[in-house]
Amino acid sequence: MELNDLQAQRASKLERLRAAGISPFPTQSARTHSVGEVLARFDDLAAAETHLTIAGRIVGARRIMGKIAFAHIEDGTGTLQLWISRADLGDEWFERFRDDLDSFDIIQATGTLRRTKTGEPSLFVSALTLLAKAVNPPPEKWAGLTDIEERHRQRYLDLIVNPEVRQVFQARAAAITAMRRVLDTRGFLEVETPVLQPIYGGAAARPFTTYHNTLGQQLYLRIATELYLKRLIVGGFPGVYEISKNFRNEGVDRSHNPEFTMMECYQAYADYADMMRLVEELSRAMCLAVNGTTTAAYQGQTLDFGGEWPRLPMSEAITERTGIDISLVSELAPLHEAIAANGLRVERKTTWAKQVDELFSEYVQPLLVQPTFIIDYPVDLSPLAKRKPDNSAFTERFEAFAAGMELGNAFTELNDPFDQEQRFLEQGRAFAAGDDEAHQMDLDYLNALMYGLPPTGGLGMGIDRLVMVLTDRPNIREVILFPHMRKRDEV
Repeated sequence: MELNDLQAQRASKLERLRAAGISPFPTQSARTHSVGEVLARFDDLAAAETHLTIAGRIVGARRIMGKIAFAHIEDGTGTLQLWISRADLGDEWFERFRDDLDSFDIIQATGTLRRTKTGEPSLFVSALTLLAKAVNPPPEKWAGLTDIEERHRQRYLDLIVNPEVRQVFQARAAAITAMRRVLDTRGFLEVETPVLQPIYGGAAARPFTTYHNTLGQQLYLRIATELYLKRLIVGGFPGVYEISKNFRNEGVDRSHNPEFTMMECYQAYADYADMMRLVEELSRAMCLAVNGTTTAAYQGQTLDFGGEWPRLPMSEAITERTGIDISLVSELAPLHEAIAANGLRVERKTTWAKQVDELFSEYVQPLLVQPTFIIDYPVDLSPLAKRKPDNSAFTERFEAFAAGMELGNAFTELNDPFDQEQRFLEQGRAFAAGDDEAHQMDLDYLNALMYGLPPTGGLGMGIDRLVMVLTDRPNIREVILFPHMRKRDEV
């Protein structure tokens, strides 16, 4: 590796330590307490003159003041000051600390606890050990790594210097734990389904394609877990869920990443109304876990997840915002004419369903700030959902929205194998006409339906977007530890 001047200086210190018989990367640590434990029990441990050992990274600047030195170390549970004197530590290691150790080095410190004259909790050090020498120095501005592109590329450095970023991912873990708790309590079984699939399905999306050499098979990274999970309901499980990585070969923007985390669940003898109540319960529990309340501040708005969400039919929402009643304008050409007549500016689409979706996305979705269910989607937009008994042109489907983003999608599952076959055939015709996101024919899934799928409610929730909202992060990259990035030479 080519080293710059600062890296070379640190590497020379590393070699100097080795020459003195000191390993810069020893195999063991003798830590007895985390910094968090020390801070929580500081006065008791100090009064007992407990001799203890902590370990962590040197953060901030080291201060050398003659025969006294100060530093702070951080271990992921907290930060504590080290008070280091030549008299207590000895000449050899005091000079090593002064000359050979640097900010970002990971060290082990042994001593007793006392407060300084200013009252700061401190470890008065009697022994030091180097655990890992950092060759890379901290960012030029210790206040933090602020370049967003670099923060996402070097998430490890972002986590070191921006503690609030760690808090986001701790909140994410708390939210997922709360989600699991609700589902487990309700009797859902957590399962795992294939990531590599011979037929992709369960969503309208382009897949990533790969190839299995031994079997000579083209395979796809899953775009959803839906069709496999519903097979398990056919098999007799009363309720199943999976928290999974899904992959969609699509663009990258503030709310999309090609690899994302989704929770999907399916419940026998339930419908989309049951799924709405489940979304409300899950969102409430997750918001409480992250914020300690059922409200979340997001980009200047206060979102309330505590009550019952409004339920607004899609056709009514579009009519209200555009003046077009999609229940009456059910063909593509008249829809294009109505859009022009109403002076609406939307991208022109090649199918009626996609044009309706574009109208909704442009004129309705941005206004859905408070948690809201948009219900009763057209059949052409919902190839896996059951038709409404009183209006066969629409389905028992809803999407959950908040902060202008879709957070979830659910429906009463279509369990008529012959209706499902026709929907797949219609999707196949759309694919042949150029819709590369259309659903694929899945004969094995149809075969499963022919054994009988009970009335079933299904739900998918995007965990990344939920965490965005609950932690007030404007971009999905802020809640994914290692988001997809362009190559450096393409930036």
